Amino acid sequence: MSLFQYDFMLRALVGALIIGLAAPALGIYLVQRRLALIGDGIGHVALTGVGAGLLFNQSPVIMAVLAASLGAVVIELVRERGRTSGDLALALLFYGGIAGGVMLVGLSDASNANLNAYLFGALTTTSRTDLVTIAVLGVAVLVVMVALRPALFAVCHDEEYARVSGLPVRTLNLLLAVTTAVTVTIAMRAVGVLLISALMVVPVATAQQVTRGFRSTMAMAMAVGLLAAGSGVWVAAVADTAPGASVVVLAIASFLVVAVGAAAWRTLRRRRTPAAPAASEPHEVVLG
Repeated sequence: MSLFQYDFMLRALVGALIIGLAAPALGIYLVQRRLALIGDGIGHVALTGVGAGLLFNQSPVIMAVLAASLGAVVIELVRERGRTSGDLALALLFYGGIAGGVMLVGLSDASNANLNAYLFGALTTTSRTDLVTIAVLGVAVLVVMVALRPALFAVCHDEEYARVSGLPVRTLNLLLAVTTAVTVTIAMRAVGVLLISALMVVPVATAQQVTRGFRSTMAMAMAVGLLAAGSGVWVAAVADTAPGASVVVLAIASFLVVAVGAAAWRTLRRRRTPAAPAASEPHEVVLG
């Protein structure tokens, strides 16, 4: 009997596949900007939104989107003005976000199970409404990341050059910050706040082992994310493990396999490539 004959498993699978595509599509820009861990900081701010939603009987997902978007915009403006370092700004988000979230959840009538669902993910409890939200926001993130790829790549690669070229750098930076917040919020249902960055970064790191161009790296990262998400849900259903942890573990396993395979292939190619012949020394001319 197939486990995916049940509606809740199908919803979990579809939600995971959407997130598996969207998270690496965004993550490649964050890796390019050396902001691989920003997902953790924004995720903790989103947790504050979840706590506010539970406290005031509002939709936790919508409140998380609003809180995460506000936090992402603030950190981008702080980074742009250079009033404090990026590491310090992330630390403030990280600690302030999780502290605010835990405090607000404690003030509400919600149980600890609700908090754990957002900390570690609860993909199998995805409702139809949650799935629609994940699908709409996930597709929106994918469209933005793919359609604006040249402009976003230019900003992430060399911000000053992009500004000289006439690109709206601040607008693109704020757009990237907001889409990061949206991606973090929808991924929170799949892998939880504590594992969000892994789903954004690990598929990109895996693709970078065997690809060179930005477009090919992005395509392979999305493929790895899709494979890890789908197989992670299947493993969780069969082995009765946490879906979010299963997805991340399989993503890391794929990175290790690809990294070892790529290293072995490069070593084999070096051994097969014949060494260049040594330059012959000039003959000595004897004048008689």
